[in-house]
Amino acid sequence: MMRFRTVLFDLDGTLIDSGAIILASMRHAAEVVLGRAIPESELMAAVGGPGLVEQMSALDFARTEELVRAYREHNEPLHAGLQCCPGVLEVLATLKREGRRLGIVTAKRRATVQLAFDVVPMEHLFDVVVGADDTERHKPHPEPLLTALERLNSPSAEAAYVGDSPFDVRAARSAGVHAIAVTWGSIHPEERLALEQPDALVHTTEELVAALS
Repeated sequence: MMRFRTVLFDLDGTLIDSGAIILASMRHAAEVVLGRAIPESELMAAVGGPGLVEQMSALDFARTEELVRAYREHNEPLHAGLQCCPGVLEVLATLKREGRRLGIVTAKRRATVQLAFDVVPMEHLFDVVVGADDTERHKPHPEPLLTALERLNSPSAEAAYVGDSPFDVRAARSAGVHAIAVTWGSIHPEERLALEQPDALVHTTEELVAALS
C-alpha cells in the first residue's frame, strides 16, 4: 500500500539548483540600492519563507520596492542557465509512474516559476502549482500547502512535503503532512534544518525515495 499518494515539493534548492543565483541577486540588490555588502547568512536567512517582498523589507523597509525591483531585474535573466538538482528529474518521473499526485508549493510568483519551467523540463510532471500569488498567507503558514491539497482533493495524512528550508518543515507540520527536509540545496545549513525536527532529513535522492516508500 502506498503511504504517500501525494508528494508536494518546494522549488528553490529542492527541485532547481538556484541557490547561487538567488545569492548573487540578493547581493546585487543590496549593493546597488543600499550601497553596502551584507553577510551571506543574513541575505539567505529568510529564503524559502514568506517571499521576496518580506525578505527585502527586512533589509530596509523604506526601500523595499527598489530592492525588489533590483533583485528581479538581476535574477530573471539568470534563469536561462538554471539546472535541476541532480537526480531530481528521475525521482519525479518514478513517482509519477507509481501513480502519485505531484505538486509544487513555492514562495515564488507564478511568473517566476514559469521562467524555471521554460528551462527545466518538469512542468508536465506536476498536477498543481501553488505560488506566492495563490494565497494571502505564505510559508511557514500552512495555507499554501492546504491550498495545494484542496486542489488535489488530497487528505493531509496521505501527503508529504519535500523542502530545503526551516519554513518548509514548519509549514508541513502545521498542515499535518509528513515533513521531509533535503540538504542538497545548500541554501540553509543542515544544522538549522535538523533543529526543526523534520520527519526525515535526507542528503541524496536515493534517501528521498526511501523516505517516501
